[in-house]
Amino acid sequence: MDNLLVDTNVVLDLLAKREEFYQEAQALFTLSDQGLVKLYVSSLSFANTHYILSQQLKVDNARKILRKFKVLVEMVALHDKLIELSLDSDFKDFEDAIQYYSALESQVDIIITRNKKDFKLSQLPVLTAKEYIARLKKQL
Repeated sequence: MDNLLVDTNVVLDLLAKREEFYQEAQALFTLSDQGLVKLYVSSLSFANTHYILSQQLKVDNARKILRKFKVLVEMVALHDKLIELSLDSDFKDFEDAIQYYSALESQVDIIITRNKKDFKLSQLPVLTAKEYIARLKKQL
């Protein structure tokens, strides 16, 4: 079973039902629901997702969606070490650095994102949800 850190953009693709990317995000999270992969999400992603959803929906609805979503993922806590590593990193985007060090902290196998270019410095494999699903289908 693969352990995957899912970037905020993929979480939003699912929960905000972003038309162009929804199906591949849904397929990824279905794998988690079926117990075929273990998905991790940074607590920063969770907070950012709440903020963005609450701009589009009523706050109560955003929270209901996140409560249901939370059963599909493991939270990676944001703590001092992750902030220090992120601040000292060569990542241009601070949030991407937090995602990367959250992935390392939780010892995941792969980072799943739509913005692979943001993770050029990653020592972990970085795939889109679509690429990961295609790879998984080849293995089966």
